[in-house]
Amino acid sequence: MKIADRLNHVGEYYFSSKLREIDVLNKEGKNIINLGIGSPDLPPHPDVIAELQNQAARPDTHAYQNYKGIPEFRNAIASWYEDWYGVNLDPAGEILPLIGSKEGIMHICMSFINPGDGVLIPNPGYPTYRSAASIAGAEILEYSLTAENNWYPDFNSLANLVRDKKVKLLFANYPHMPTGKLPDIKVFEQLVAFAQKHDILIVHDNPYSFILNENPVSMLSVKGAIEVVLELNSLSKSHNMAGWRLGMLCGRKELIDIVVRFKSNMDSGMFLPVQLAAVKALSLGKEWFESLNAVYKRRKQLVEQILQSLGCKYASEQAGLFVWAKCSDRYADGYALSDEILYGAKVFLTPGGIFGSEGNRYIRLSLCASEENLENAANRIRNYLELNGAIAAK
Repeated sequence: MKIADRLNHVGEYYFSSKLREIDVLNKEGKNIINLGIGSPDLPPHPDVIAELQNQAARPDTHAYQNYKGIPEFRNAIASWYEDWYGVNLDPAGEILPLIGSKEGIMHICMSFINPGDGVLIPNPGYPTYRSAASIAGAEILEYSLTAENNWYPDFNSLANLVRDKKVKLLFANYPHMPTGKLPDIKVFEQLVAFAQKHDILIVHDNPYSFILNENPVSMLSVKGAIEVVLELNSLSKSHNMAGWRLGMLCGRKELIDIVVRFKSNMDSGMFLPVQLAAVKALSLGKEWFESLNAVYKRRKQLVEQILQSLGCKYASEQAGLFVWAKCSDRYADGYALSDEILYGAKVFLTPGGIFGSEGNRYIRLSLCASEENLENAANRIRNYLELNGAIAAK
């Protein structure tokens, strides 16, 4: 059977294949400590779990659900956006619940991209932007994000990329993954103005705004953004609900309606008790985020100790579930460092190159590991480096 042409430029997701390799190593008794994946290891709030249990025990909550989600969930999202981002949304038409925001990336691409349309993809950036746009038949146009430009777009370069090109979408993501760069309202304003000038739709992916960030920002808070921005958001990171698959798409009703046309042919809505539990999660106050970030702050200190032992350089102000760091000159690139530490110290660190060529000299460490595991990882790496005489300080 011949493979579909749309998959010719899409490989298996890096973590899918790498996790299989790690499984093999674990079966061989290697006991790998995985600091690569951004899957929260902490549970949701107990009240959220209790709500799921109570609703699932009811006999009348197991039927198919509305494609646009229940009103209670959409109303809760609207209140959450108003309370935390200062953005007023109409829950009836400007909010679309998603079975995880990752599916929203594909829905958007399939809803708006025709074969040959240009799509601006950040480099480095979340690999799914590229793969979803490629599957939809887009021409991929990378725009570089560099440390020299504080990991923000160079708008002169963006203007050159759209010249003589039929560009339909631009993917952006702040707080940025993988670099952890915080959002800047002035950059958001520039992005919105750029989209208005060139008739481009911005897809802003915003799942990290509450993690190690005291000032959550939505791009929809910028004047005029509602006309040219669709914003993805998620409860995966902010509420420790990654496996629950709870996301949302927010934007102008006319754009949301277009996405619904595609999405309604792909699924039949999410489990009602999950939606009602999400309503409970979105009602949690400031104390929830403070307690969550207190844990991540302690873990970040341990991750920074690991990076210091490896001679890596990193910015102290980073948001999100990771720490992004530049490799020392001892290593050819992040892949070399990752492989050496995986096979030598039995600790997996993500090579930055999987996010694009601008990340080749970097690695990314996850905060989704217990303090005990982080301390064990630090000891393993320190012992390995001492054994091989490679501690940067020496």
